[in-house]
Amino acid sequence: MGMKIGIAADHAGFEQKQQLITQLRQAKYEVTDYGAHEYNAQDDYPDIIIPLAQAIASQEVERGIAVCGSGVGVSVAANKFAGVRAALITESYSAHQGVEHDDLNLLCLGGRVIGPMLIWEIVQAYLKAQFQKEERFHRRLDKVIALEKKNLS
Repeated sequence: MGMKIGIAADHAGFEQKQQLITQLRQAKYEVTDYGAHEYNAQDDYPDIIIPLAQAIASQEVERGIAVCGSGVGVSVAANKFAGVRAALITESYSAHQGVEHDDLNLLCLGGRVIGPMLIWEIVQAYLKAQFQKEERFHRRLDKVIALEKKNLS
């Protein structure tokens, strides 16, 4: 199997999550579904993101994908966890550049904002990208980690 991927979505991203799970498994990724496991219009994105964010922080999965209506809610909530670097992405350049320069480990998507073809294009760019081990990127990441340790403890 390939890279270990965690995925989560609230009701507004549930359909896209289900489609992504199929696509990711067909592409030979190892996928863990952290919920929601059924459609529930009353679920709340902060509750949905907790298991995935914890799995990323503990390195149970290598990368994560989260979908809510706009992608904003899951990105805000996920970034409250030390070790999680989440970003709302709407195009493929930022998807790979976020990994290459910033070591992005949680891709957040808006299921009500972008369509399935663009979502898949973004996911592929994100998963194929690797953190560039240049000194300037490590220096910047170290500063982010230091901020996280100071402010999230």
